[in-house]
Amino acid sequence: MNFPELSDITPAKTEALKARIARLGLDLRLVEEQFIRGGGKGGQKINKTSNAVLLKYPPMGLVIRCQRERKRSVNRFLALRELADRVEMAVSPGTSERLKEIARVRRRKARSRRPAADTDA
Repeated sequence: MNFPELSDITPAKTEALKARIARLGLDLRLVEEQFIRGGGKGGQKINKTSNAVLLKYPPMGLVIRCQRERKRSVNRFLALRELADRVEMAVSPGTSERLKEIARVRRRKARSRRPAADTDA
């Protein structure tokens, strides 16, 4: 797979993703890409066009399916970003921004689950 031309994505985001993929050492030639029919909400456009993206990365056994948007190019970008996230989580969990975000959300939820301290003394 060559790096896709992403016309609907800003050049800055595209360059940031390219740099991240290079830093992780991802070989995009090994990524198998398929476009499949979507489903769910979105009407006729979603149901009749093959705009959902399925990426397979055999060296790590990763499979990513993305159908968040109606446009194929945006779904392709999002799937590549998700692939980079998952590879980063597997390769270097200490520097993964996604893992840091997950930990931050868990801490916030744990704080909200704690009972409030009694202030009636």
